[in-house]
Amino acid sequence: MWPFVCQFIEKLFRETIAPAVRGAHPHLSTFSFTKVDVGHQPLRINGVKVYTENVDKRQIILDLQISFVGNCEIDLEIKRYFCRAGVKSIQVHGAMRVILEPLIGDVPLVGALSLFFLRKPLLEINWTGLTNLLDIPGLNGLSDTVILDIIANYLVLPNRVTVPLVSEAQMAQLRFPTPKGVLRIHFIEAQDLQGKDTYLKGLVKGKSDPYGIIRVGSQIFQSSVVKESLSPKWNEVYEALVYEHPGQELEIELFDEDPDKDDFLGSLMIDLAEVEKERLLDEWFPLDEAPRGKLRLKLEWLTLVPDAARLDQVLADIRADKGQASDGLSSALLILYLDSARNLPSNPLEFNPDVLKKAAVQKAFKSGKKTSSSPNPLVQMSVGHKAQESKIRYKTNEPVWEENFTFFVHNPRRQDLQVEVRDEQHQCSLGSLKVPLSQLLASDDMTMNQRFQLCDSGSNSTIKMKIALRVLHLDKQERPPDHQHSARVKRPSVSKGGRKVPVKSPVEPASPGTGGSTAPPTPVLGGGGQDGAGERAPPPEPSPLGLHDLGRSSSSLLASPSHASVKEPTPSIASDISLPIATQELRQRLRQLENGTTLGQSPLGQIQLTIRHSSQRNKLVVVVHACRNLIAFSEDGSDPYVRMYLLPDKRRSGRRKTHVSKKTLNPVFDQSFDFSVSLPEVQRRTLDVAVKNSGGFLSKDKGLLGKVLVALTSEELTKGWTQWYDLTEDGTRPQVGT
Repeated sequence: MWPFVCQFIEKLFRETIAPAVRGAHPHLSTFSFTKVDVGHQPLRINGVKVYTENVDKRQIILDLQISFVGNCEIDLEIKRYFCRAGVKSIQVHGAMRVILEPLIGDVPLVGALSLFFLRKPLLEINWTGLTNLLDIPGLNGLSDTVILDIIANYLVLPNRVTVPLVSEAQMAQLRFPTPKGVLRIHFIEAQDLQGKDTYLKGLVKGKSDPYGIIRVGSQIFQSSVVKESLSPKWNEVYEALVYEHPGQELEIELFDEDPDKDDFLGSLMIDLAEVEKERLLDEWFPLDEAPRGKLRLKLEWLTLVPDAARLDQVLADIRADKGQASDGLSSALLILYLDSARNLPSNPLEFNPDVLKKAAVQKAFKSGKKTSSSPNPLVQMSVGHKAQESKIRYKTNEPVWEENFTFFVHNPRRQDLQVEVRDEQHQCSLGSLKVPLSQLLASDDMTMNQRFQLCDSGSNSTIKMKIALRVLHLDKQERPPDHQHSARVKRPSVSKGGRKVPVKSPVEPASPGTGGSTAPPTPVLGGGGQDGAGERAPPPEPSPLGLHDLGRSSSSLLASPSHASVKEPTPSIASDISLPIATQELRQRLRQLENGTTLGQSPLGQIQLTIRHSSQRNKLVVVVHACRNLIAFSEDGSDPYVRMYLLPDKRRSGRRKTHVSKKTLNPVFDQSFDFSVSLPEVQRRTLDVAVKNSGGFLSKDKGLLGKVLVALTSEELTKGWTQWYDLTEDGTRPQVGT
């Protein structure tokens, strides 16, 4: 298929992307592609995941792990500035979601194909002449990173590519996608963070200036910075749309603000399918990728309800009084599908005399140049203080947009949808429209689908839209008194000095001031040894074996059987293997080690890697092949995936992750990753590889399965090697492959 895919890409660049670039900035009006050749190396699909649970039976959801490394030749020029630039190679790595829907009873069986990324893919572009391009007036504020973000986000949800395979009638629903729900994130506070600011050359430890980055797909929020605090309080609220929650996650990273480079304080990843199931969570979550720290969040899953009768209660809950017309939390969501317009004024200058007052137009009249032309229409829409804009359609008075927009609405009884069609070329209005949202409350299904007459426009000028209002409803499910969220797990007591002591819980009840529900102080996974709000004696179960008791060589375990005895786990490891199934399996493996039946094998299993440095591409290439003999976290096994960093870089952008392999102790990944780094530099670095159990963040069966640190000092790095590595608790004893 690749040659035909290349034809499609060339058409996309010339007919869609080029006009969009020309309309994006006045200095780019003469932009064009002179050559588009994406190369002969086809796109690779390294893995496919099919969702079989919690999905509509009339759709098929696939996640494709894609990898594209192409030596392409894409040339562009801007004639006005005699500027030429180009792209000679592109890399794209990420998880692309493919949805086949609706499934129908006639050939071709599938109504349409939708493609998009759930989160921003890793994108690398090797430019030629980029410096010349960025020297153009008005563009010198851009950078390589900004351009990559613009391109990458163009591919990320809610943006999508939909290919219809059947008639237009069956496509109507696909063109009006309704979000699965809205996630309201109360970003409350953190405790026990690391102190990153130091004084007297590191002799005196200080505090941090923490802030958070919150991501849901392509939606990114940044909290305020709390100065000089290890227990900051933010009490901020964010609202995010969720279009696809199987496989989609809430990602949070905490940083310490510094004048030069912000320090990483920890991260958090929460499966949104678990949040939907619980509806309301008010929890302390231990931070991942950090030695300590915890974050308190209150998460609300809001369903979209076409029921105006529920609006009063929602307005009361968010305190939408008369004095607040468009501020504060949202009570509803407005979904708008902008279809097309008809009979727009064909000569904007004649229609709008005010434009003739502009000096440029007067000069054109005097010189005898043609001043009338078809407009370049775009649509500006706003609800309250929130405004959005459509794409520009060029040289037409009957534009077709086919775009979707959403607006969070504070109080639909007091707010309006303002719509204005404008001519981008002459900077004038082609017509406007005002729709009181209260009209939708009285409409069938709270939806209007029609052509609207434009005001201050031609007599037959109309705009076609479909707009729907949905009330944001929090379903506060009735819970039994002993209900526990799936994030919580009863920790077995730990032997200490011959007596059993309960492990303290880091979970604290919600403070009355936040308006959250107060949960009983129940121990949670990952919080051993931390102070909490209360204690509860857990049921008698075998004490856990921490990974630190097992991350030793077989010979040392055999030489010193006392290492297999029960010890008190360290707080950072106690959560990793403390479940009955895992505990039993670890004990069984230790007994096998002591009896010599598995001599030479690691009790935590092994991972097979291929590691090589490509001098031609100036990259370290790591292929994660498979794991074997991993620890089972439940009766169904584990849900392993592999996470990698090239130390000392532990930023999110430097993280590489495989897909999750479900219910197996011997997963096969066969996924390739690379890091942009020179050979002299990489030989001073260490590859940090961790095998983790997914299970969703709000699952009791989440934890570290084992680690390995691979020193990259070997002279054989340019030739490469494939090797099985033993997994240990912390990856100590860095291993050099040969």
